[in-house]
Amino acid sequence: MSYYLLTLGCPKNVADSTRLERSLREAGQSAASARNADLLIVNTCSFIDQAKEESINAILKLALKKKAGQRLAVIGCLSQLYRKELLAEVPEIDHVFGVESWDRAAALADGLASTASGSTPRPQNRVSAYLKIADGCNARCSFCVIPRIKGRLHSLPPDAIVEEGKRLAAEGARELVLVAQDSTAYGRDLGMSEGLARLLERLAADLPQVAWLRLMYAYPGRLSDELLRVMADLRQVCKYLDIPLQHSSPSVLNRMRRPSDPSQTRRMLERLRSAMPDIALRTTFLVGFPGETEQDFQDLLAFVGATKFDHVGAFMFSPQDATPAARMPDQVPERVKRRRYRELMRAAREASLERNRAWVGRETTVLVESESQSEKDSGAMFVGRSYRDAPEVDGFIFCKGRASAGEMRRVRIVEALPYDLLAEPVAPKPDSG
Repeated sequence: MSYYLLTLGCPKNVADSTRLERSLREAGQSAASARNADLLIVNTCSFIDQAKEESINAILKLALKKKAGQRLAVIGCLSQLYRKELLAEVPEIDHVFGVESWDRAAALADGLASTASGSTPRPQNRVSAYLKIADGCNARCSFCVIPRIKGRLHSLPPDAIVEEGKRLAAEGARELVLVAQDSTAYGRDLGMSEGLARLLERLAADLPQVAWLRLMYAYPGRLSDELLRVMADLRQVCKYLDIPLQHSSPSVLNRMRRPSDPSQTRRMLERLRSAMPDIALRTTFLVGFPGETEQDFQDLLAFVGATKFDHVGAFMFSPQDATPAARMPDQVPERVKRRRYRELMRAAREASLERNRAWVGRETTVLVESESQSEKDSGAMFVGRSYRDAPEVDGFIFCKGRASAGEMRRVRIVEALPYDLLAEPVAPKPDSG
């Protein structure tokens, strides 16, 4: 039995697909292309309209090219919300599973394994991997459909997380990126106090072979002093944090049902930078939310300029079915959303360039992701990331010389670009003994 797995959406989907694929490899062999696979699987996303459209287009593309004998399965967020609609509109779909149905999908592969090739599982050999620590969310943001899809917060037991971390490390991961809908809420449903801090300590102790532990998706109001202390003290924990703020205007944040006191947000950023002076901070903003005035937007631009995040992402508001925001008055016209998005990204680009320039002349450690194909040493260049850059969403460091994927190399920054950095290798220091 052979399979083809297409993953769409966020890092949490990638983590889910990693778990599913590990089970699938025990039943068969991954196909080189969808054309040759016995089982076609699409792990879908449904967070915003663009994600839904991408998922639907991917399903239709596979359905149209589906051959006799192939089976098409749809899993994940889109199928959780629209199971009946998918089966009615796309008759080529054979199986529909919702979220967290990976065991059922794997069992389906076992049932189709009569044509299995008998090949052995293959290691992933990735330098970075996503490690999901929880799913679901107890927040009730007015624009977000995630609680409807995923339900309330449910944290994975620490033992299970450690075991998955060991499996990922054995497959070649030097960096584990911890993901959840709200990572800072980890363990609350398990009755744990300071659950995330304790989990970081456990992972650092039990996974010494992992070079970096990176935190994503922290809720603004849940960054305790204890968590900051642990982040600062543990060598393996990247001095990096992703805190989706969504906006800076109190009136917009109130309608979003988000923490709405900008002075508290500024104090939080001061605490982070005091605990870890070189911490890299990422955030995400949502523009064009219902009722967002031009003054609200100008406040947001000023906030971006003043707070100087290392990385800023942005989305245009997209009304989601069954969310309060979809029914709010004063919906912002699409042309206004697009204009505000462009202006925000220009401001974010300037802030990122300023932060990058501050690193010129400094040294840092790079996790090598790929090496150039140049045959001459003089033209060789490897690509990697520092602790300041999360995989897939942030920038790269391009450095002269040769290195192998997974190596940790010391480099000196020589030039700053808006999102990336150029570097030269630093010669290893001679042994002092």
